[in-house]
Amino acid sequence: MRALMITLCLGLAVFAFGAFGQAASAQSKPGAAPARPVAPAPAAPAQPPPKLSLAQIMDRQLTNLERDFVPAAEAMPEDKFNFAPTQGEFKGVRTFALQIKHVAHTNFMMFAALLGEKLPANVDPKEDNGPEKMTSKTDIIKYLKDSFAMGHRAMNALTEATLTERTADPTGGKGPGPTRLGAASLTLWHSFDHYGQMVEYLRMNGLVPPASRQQQ
Repeated sequence: MRALMITLCLGLAVFAFGAFGQAASAQSKPGAAPARPVAPAPAAPAQPPPKLSLAQIMDRQLTNLERDFVPAAEAMPEDKFNFAPTQGEFKGVRTFALQIKHVAHTNFMMFAALLGEKLPANVDPKEDNGPEKMTSKTDIIKYLKDSFAMGHRAMNALTEATLTERTADPTGGKGPGPTRLGAASLTLWHSFDHYGQMVEYLRMNGLVPPASRQQQ
């Protein structure tokens, strides 16, 4: 009995070894077809990002501006708010406070025209630098933020169909005002123009603009 069991085990081992050898030999023979790899399941096609409307694009641009401009305005101490450079060719330039009020004033003018609304009670078209009696930092910052609040409403009201329409003259004149696209884009480049000047004023007073601090 024991001899029979040993014989059977040896027979099974020989058979398994022979089968393995035949498979290996078949793969090594010239012209033998290689084993085909299993193809992975096809990946789902990537979905394109959702399209943005013109109103969304312009409102995002305004948001980017606001995130730089407002912190820069807030960064200047109140006792330096009336600072203006005196060295070099800086005669007659706006003070830091006037830079802010001028930008806010222009914003109100353009955004009110876009919305077809009356100007706020504290905005006089003739006061290019904003309300003359407004002198405190708190009031000036609020004036600026209010102009951006109106701006977001105006940008979100833009439509592609009316971009080339002329607005009413923001100054109250009888002639046509800028196109809707022109008024919207003006508020962006005009504000960044004055933001650059404010950055210089801050650095001249030993202050790093908040937008630059984040990069250090």
